[in-house]
Amino acid sequence: MGRRNRDLPLLEQVTVTDAGAEGMAVAKVDGLVVFVPFVVPGDVVDIQLHKKKKNYAEGRAVKFHRLSDLRVEARCPHFGVCGGCKWQTLRYESQLEAKQRQVRDNLERLGNVDCSGMRPICGSENIYYYRNKLEFTFSTKAWRTQEELAAAADTPLPSHGALGFHIPQLFDKVLSIDHCALQQDPSNDIRLAVRRYAEENKLEYYDIRNHTGFLRNLVVRNTSTGQWMVIVIVASDDPGRLFPLLDMLAARFPQITSLQYIVNTKMNDSYGDQTVVTYRGSDHIEECMQGYQGSRELRFIINPKSFYQTNSAQAQRLYSFVAELTELKADDTLYDLYTGTGTIALFLADKCRRVVGIEYVEEAIADAKQNARLNGFDNTRFYAGDMAQVLTEEFIAANGRPDVVVTDPPRAGMHEKVVAQLLATAPRKIVYVSCNPATQARDLQMLAARYEVRRIQPVDMFPHTQHVENIAELVLKN
Repeated sequence: MGRRNRDLPLLEQVTVTDAGAEGMAVAKVDGLVVFVPFVVPGDVVDIQLHKKKKNYAEGRAVKFHRLSDLRVEARCPHFGVCGGCKWQTLRYESQLEAKQRQVRDNLERLGNVDCSGMRPICGSENIYYYRNKLEFTFSTKAWRTQEELAAAADTPLPSHGALGFHIPQLFDKVLSIDHCALQQDPSNDIRLAVRRYAEENKLEYYDIRNHTGFLRNLVVRNTSTGQWMVIVIVASDDPGRLFPLLDMLAARFPQITSLQYIVNTKMNDSYGDQTVVTYRGSDHIEECMQGYQGSRELRFIINPKSFYQTNSAQAQRLYSFVAELTELKADDTLYDLYTGTGTIALFLADKCRRVVGIEYVEEAIADAKQNARLNGFDNTRFYAGDMAQVLTEEFIAANGRPDVVVTDPPRAGMHEKVVAQLLATAPRKIVYVSCNPATQARDLQMLAARYEVRRIQPVDMFPHTQHVENIAELVLKN
C-alpha cells in the first residue's frame, strides 16, 4: 500500500538515468526505481516522492542541482502543466533513441522476438506544428498554476473557466491554452477568437459534473492542401447564441473551408454517434498523399468523424514502409485488417489484384468506399463488422484467400480469434503495424507458431511524446 504524501521522503541530489515508459524519466536510489516526469537523463535533482510501492516509487523534481547536456528549452509556454508533450525538454535525437529502445525492449522482453532485423527509427521531419487535428474542451473548472494562484491574492482570477486540454487524470479540470506548438496557424488564433467571443458575449462553458452550460468542445482540423475544418460542439440547440459565434468565425477566418456544429446533449463528450450540421462551406476537407515511390497522387475525403493519421507527412513515410515490406505481386490478394477509412488499402491497391478491407466502424467503411471511388479503384472491397466475427473461413472463401495481410489494430492489439484465424489461413506474409509495442509483442509471440519476424521498422509519428509506431514483417515459416 502507498503511504500518505507527508510520510514519504525527499530524495536529494539524485541523477536521472534514462527515459522511461509513459513519458516518465527513471532514476534509481538504493535499488528502488523512481519514475519522475518533466526531467531528462543527466539531470541531478531533489525528488519529492508522492507514491511508494514495494518495487518502485513516483515523485516530482522539486529542485535542480545540475541540468543535463541532453536538455533543450521547451517551446511551449504550458510545458510541465499540460502533460501532452512530456519530452519537449529532451533533444530530439535522444527522444528517438529512447523510442527505439522502447520498441526493442517490449518485443524482446514480452514477445521473445529476435530484433536483429530492426532498422533505425524514422524520425519526423517536423517536430513542431505537425498535427492536423486538435480537440479542445470548454470547462467551468479551470486548472490554475501556482503562479496564477499567487497572483490572484492581489487580482481575482476570471471565473468564466477554461478552453484547452484536460489535466491528466483529472476529468473535469482543463488548462486554458494560450499557444499550442503542435498545429500550425491559424489554429491558435481560431481558438483564442472563440474564447474571446465567448467571454465578451457571456456564453457559458460546460460543467461536466453538473451537466450545465452551453459550449462543450472545439475541434480544429487541417490538411496539407491548405483546407481547414472547424467544429463547434454545444450542449443545447440554441441558434440565437450559436449562429453569431459561427458567423464571427466565418468572417474572421476565410481559410475555414468547412464550418460545422454538433448539438451534444449526452453526459459525455464523445460525438461519434451525434449528427453533424454543415453551417458554411463543404461537409468535408480533402487530403492528398503521394503513392508509393511517387506512383500517383491519392486523394482522401475527411469528414468530421473520419480517422486520418494525425501527422500527415509521417503517414506517407509509414505507409511507404508498409508497401516496401509487403513486397506485393501483381496477382496477390491483400487483406487490410482494421482498415479505418482505407488509407493503407488504397495506398497499396495498385500493387496487387485485389484488396479486402475490414473495419468495425461503419462510417469509416463508408469513407473508405468513397475514397476508392474518388481515386478510381475498382479492385477494392470494404466490409464493416467486428473483426473476430467477420474474419471467418466462410468470409475468406467468398473473398479469396489472402496472400498478404496488413493489420493495424487499436492499442489493445488483436483479438485471440483473429490471431487464430491468421494462423489457420497462413498468408505468406503479415505486416503488423502497431501504436503499442507491448500488445504487438504479445501478438507476435502467438503468431510465432507459424511466423518468424524479419524486418522491424519503428516510426515516430508524435515528437515530444512517448508514443511510437512500429511495423513488423512476419514471414511464413518453411
